[in-house]
Amino acid sequence: MKILLLTKKFPFPVKDGESLAIHNLSRAMRGLGARMDLLAMNTPKHPYKGKSPTKDLPIFDRIKLVDVDTRIKAFDAFRHLFKSDSYNVSRFDCPEYAEALKKMLKKSDYDVVQLETLYLAPYIPLIRQFSNAKVVMRAHNVEHEIWSRIADNTPASIRRLYIRHLTNRLERYETAQLPNYDLLAPITARDEARFREFGFKGPSVVTPIGIDLDDYEENLASYKRPLSLSFIGSLDWMPNLEGLKWFLDNIWKKARRSHPDLSLHVAGRNTPEWLHQLANKHLQIPGEVPDASTFINQHSVMIVPLLSGSGMRAKILEGMALSRLVITTSIGLEGIDARHKKEVLIADTPEQFLQAIDFCMKANPKKLMSIGQAARDLVDTKYANETIAGRLLAAFSKMEVDTIRL
Repeated sequence: MKILLLTKKFPFPVKDGESLAIHNLSRAMRGLGARMDLLAMNTPKHPYKGKSPTKDLPIFDRIKLVDVDTRIKAFDAFRHLFKSDSYNVSRFDCPEYAEALKKMLKKSDYDVVQLETLYLAPYIPLIRQFSNAKVVMRAHNVEHEIWSRIADNTPASIRRLYIRHLTNRLERYETAQLPNYDLLAPITARDEARFREFGFKGPSVVTPIGIDLDDYEENLASYKRPLSLSFIGSLDWMPNLEGLKWFLDNIWKKARRSHPDLSLHVAGRNTPEWLHQLANKHLQIPGEVPDASTFINQHSVMIVPLLSGSGMRAKILEGMALSRLVITTSIGLEGIDARHKKEVLIADTPEQFLQAIDFCMKANPKKLMSIGQAARDLVDTKYANETIAGRLLAAFSKMEVDTIRL
């Protein structure tokens, strides 16, 4: 089976959830015998700085990178107030990328073209024109829900009105695209149900983020030291920054008053200056770290205070794979079948977060470690990368059989 993958970023180095989701699934599909090419956007936000894409990502036979300027521009954003299309999506609609796609489709006979996220949907008509390949949408999120939740958490203002405007346009686009997919591969069962509610009637297979435990060497030494908290995530992604600010404003000072020796360590790409200015002995801000697993392993407890977002949070899976005790919200845990006080701690309010931190501070370290190790076992059981890739490839094969029968 020959697959062409379309992405809105080059998934290397693997430093964020989207890159992890793309890289791990592609690697597993290749390991199961699929032949794969990649057409990736090279954007100012996620520029590829290497010298040889195929050496960095040898899982692909052929890689084509296209420079696409996806930066938000004030004039374009204003102009789209008076247009019917989605500004969120239009930033990824690029003639040079379309031309590169056209050339790849004409050169190779692909069985499947897999789109990683909604933002590649503008290229479906071109795929239909130049290929007989099946179109698969791997939906990392219900995209408009992210923006809807951000709007809900934004104080009444012109900014909130504009976010609502973006959300409404994005929702119309996202639901209008649903009939155009031959197969839908949502990240979570919850997202699959939402797409059905929005009118999707075709075949689908839930394709969560997969993890290879061999990539995650747990270090349990932190459970023998005084407890510390960690946060790691891209700090140029609005839901991460929103959740972290909420935690600092509503929880952190109260937690420190109850537990004066407690420390919080915040790592992430593109850390804003205002956050660096808050740094002190107990709130350490290392910014982008060279190795996420090493950073996560240094602290027994990981906090993921998400108030918005959709899909799955890869960093939660990574923390669980490293036997960390994760404290997160119900939204953060969407798509991950973990249970409160069994594999994670769930906290949706400041009071619940404070109770969870208090539980961790007072509990026997062996109890915390047992929850962390139960989390690792859950990842091994339900989120094994090769199993997930196998289910998706089986769905691809079924599409081929059904086509032959027709």
